[in-house]
Amino acid sequence: MLKSTENNAETTDFDALSDVLSALRVSGSILLNEDYAPPWGIAIPNADKLRMALKAPKATHVIAFHLVKRGYIEIAPDNGEPLIIEAGEMAICFGGAAHRILQGTGGKTIAVEALLSGGKNPFQPEDGCKGRGASLMCGVFMMHNVTLNPLFAALPPLFHASALRPGSLHKLPEVLNWMSQETGQMTLGSAYVVDRLLELLCIEILRAHIENVASTKTGWLAGLKDPVVGKAIAMIHSRPGDSWTVKRLAQGVAMSPSRFAARFSAALGDSPMAYVTKWRMNVAGRLLDETQQGIGEIASDVGYDNVAAFARGFKRHLGVPPGAWRSRQY
Repeated sequence: MLKSTENNAETTDFDALSDVLSALRVSGSILLNEDYAPPWGIAIPNADKLRMALKAPKATHVIAFHLVKRGYIEIAPDNGEPLIIEAGEMAICFGGAAHRILQGTGGKTIAVEALLSGGKNPFQPEDGCKGRGASLMCGVFMMHNVTLNPLFAALPPLFHASALRPGSLHKLPEVLNWMSQETGQMTLGSAYVVDRLLELLCIEILRAHIENVASTKTGWLAGLKDPVVGKAIAMIHSRPGDSWTVKRLAQGVAMSPSRFAARFSAALGDSPMAYVTKWRMNVAGRLLDETQQGIGEIASDVGYDNVAAFARGFKRHLGVPPGAWRSRQY
């Protein structure tokens, strides 16, 4: 339960990144972990169709990922430029667009649904010919509460990452090495460990992306790395139901209101109070989904004394009134 707290001190060491990561409730699943001999192709549907194929709840956003363990693959989006992924690299389709993964030309393409339903891999290489093809691990990350989540909104539609290059913020190579060991032996408890490692893998991918975001860019990730804006974001996330104003946020970062508002807006592309409202509505949506609290209590928790004003703001940002959001079918 998220409650407003009274606290006169505006300084905080609250971790806003952990807050938004927790809100996404990431999980994952490995779909394919096989070798393929060229020419071959597999068609991956868009996020909605993939979600239905996996029988995931409607509120789940399904993100396909592809790790090349050996060889290379080409990723060809239905609308977009193709991309070559080499051994030791990953592609993560945050945008959810339909695409094909393939190697070579002239081969047939099959739908991933055929493989997921228990169909045999028709591209399995013959003994002694594995070196010509590719070895892949393909799966999905499942995220929740993506609406108005600033981290999710800041992610690129297609993210290309090295799985071998260590970083100061992430431990992606170590996680993948551990996962490779677990999937290779599948001993007692391995299935549970792999599920947890998939969550960690997604988080480490996100941290690898954050590490490479330039401070000169506009967006939530760049704002998080700005010492002034990042501190203001942490204040908002630590107590979303407090009576925030531009003046109070500016005092918390020791800056004049006008200079603070300009710096915040330049970094995020949103004014401070617009950001406060959006995050409050994300929190309210989660409380409606995950608790039995009444709408009036939730309104109070996210800083609204007037339930009608809260309901209007909720519908404006999330498209439906709070009651309809809670009762929507999954």
